[in-house]
Amino acid sequence: MTRYCVDPVRHELIATWGTGRGDLAARIAVAPAGTDIATLSRLAAALTQLSSAAWRTYTHPASAADSLEVESEGWRREQERKAFEDVAEAVAAPNLPHGGTMTVSYSPVLENAHRVGRALLALDLAELTQAVQAETAAELAAVEGAELGDLTGRAQQAVLLSREGASPVQVAAADRLLQEDPFGPAALYSEVDPTAAAVAAAHWLQAAAEAVAEASGYPLAEVVREADAIEALPHETPTLVLELLDAGVSPYDTVTGLVRHAMKVADGVLPDPAAFREQLDEAEEMIAEYTDHDADDAEEADAVLTGIRLTPLDPRRPARDLLEDLLTGIHGCWLIHDEYAEPLPDEDAEDTEEPDDEAAERHQHHSRAQFAAAVRAVAAQNHDRLI
Repeated sequence: MTRYCVDPVRHELIATWGTGRGDLAARIAVAPAGTDIATLSRLAAALTQLSSAAWRTYTHPASAADSLEVESEGWRREQERKAFEDVAEAVAAPNLPHGGTMTVSYSPVLENAHRVGRALLALDLAELTQAVQAETAAELAAVEGAELGDLTGRAQQAVLLSREGASPVQVAAADRLLQEDPFGPAALYSEVDPTAAAVAAAHWLQAAAEAVAEASGYPLAEVVREADAIEALPHETPTLVLELLDAGVSPYDTVTGLVRHAMKVADGVLPDPAAFREQLDEAEEMIAEYTDHDADDAEEADAVLTGIRLTPLDPRRPARDLLEDLLTGIHGCWLIHDEYAEPLPDEDAEDTEEPDDEAAERHQHHSRAQFAAAVRAVAAQNHDRLI
């Protein structure tokens, strides 16, 4: 979301937002000297809250809800998104106290727009009002652009957000980047919505695992776990994803399901009580195996219980965390490939005078290129399962 702040020396209202490569800032307006800083700060806070509410309609789209029936979660999300149409009017003519009461909107988007309007009335500065009205329109346009898969300009901040759904346009963009570099180019983090990038990465992880499973003899879902024996890897999440993909779940449903689950945990909701109950039962069975009751056993039992996770992802940044794990999984597949890849024609020559470091670098370059070619072939052959 865009955050708004005030320069108390210059009396400037400033907007800042992240881009994946660092934060950008823009000056919205300059208030006259002598303008009350506290009131100007209230305006900045209201604009920040409006931006937060608007971007939540992007991260929690109605299309990702289970139902669109009246009064359902999906219906409420639809109504909140439609509230964009009334923001300009709310800013220009906000609800005001009347007879000791004031109408408050159920919509976070609209209510924060009314707060922006009330702050502008309190400041009573025509140029500032005009600038803020233009700013709110620009912010809403950025959300709308991100929904369509256009992450240019202000909409670029979407690369830092986790979304319950994924734009086909963004998934296709991520797929093209992985086609160029199956290990995951830096642009995947700075130019693409992370949920969409993770959908494409899941497809390429499956292709990578398939490319090495036959040669290595390992089951598809065990490839990354086996790579952990070569190099320490966070293999749990990539293995879970491969298990779901191997069971026939699509990359889109696999990724959005995991991200949505983690986002609900971040909202303080327990998404799957039955699965959590199973985790507790498994933990209790493990604890029951400790027959002694000394201090060491008690400490071990506590570690089992406190090690239970409600989600395999970081709930503060689930989509980006998942993307990182999936790309690590692709790296793990390469480690297995490297174990079974054919050597360069001259690697077994005894009379080579090439320094060890140069030889190792040349071998790695050849191995990665060979692996990338194999993965591209499998990914292209199964491109229909991407969405």
